[in-house]
Amino acid sequence: MLSLCHVCERARPTFKQAVAYGVYESTLRALIHLLKYEYVPTVAAPLGALLAESIDHFAHLPDSLTVVAVPLHAAKERERGFNQTILLAEHTARALRKKRPQLDLRLALRALGRQRGTESQSGLTPHQRRRNLRGAFFVAKPELVRGHSILLLDDIYTTGATARECTQTLLRAGAATVHVATLARSQREGVAFWNLAAVGAIATGRTVGMN
Repeated sequence: MLSLCHVCERARPTFKQAVAYGVYESTLRALIHLLKYEYVPTVAAPLGALLAESIDHFAHLPDSLTVVAVPLHAAKERERGFNQTILLAEHTARALRKKRPQLDLRLALRALGRQRGTESQSGLTPHQRRRNLRGAFFVAKPELVRGHSILLLDDIYTTGATARECTQTLLRAGAATVHVATLARSQREGVAFWNLAAVGAIATGRTVGMN
């Protein structure tokens, strides 16, 4: 059994489990930047395949999952012209269906919305990140998540503030459980402290946090 990172030990998350394909550095970081900031959509397919591979390592994955993407604020999405997590989620779902054809996978990619703009999370402390995101999300169509097990997808997991706030919003709307999957997990000093078990988990794409 894997240990929780120190951040999750201090404040246990409400999501069921979380996985990341790798550490936010080197080639993975460059590929995420190509998708997120330079809009090179062709990298979404191979990145989605990597994320699907990691999700396939989840322990006790439900037979039915509803895929939800972490949203951008509407103004930010208009400015950027796309939401990279939506693209990633579409390709992840496609790859996951090939890996687990028996899995009942439903797409509700825009079930979550962001009702206010937030300050950039970069440079904020974990406490500031949580405060910055408090009340930022809403469920536009509760019927899409009520009673469902949710697979919440994002590109990067840093302190987990976004994943936690989205999870709480989904659970308040009636979701049964939330499982979180991201391409990368940050290891910046002061943000995440890994023991050897967790480092091994992130390197192989296995689960790194669970209740």
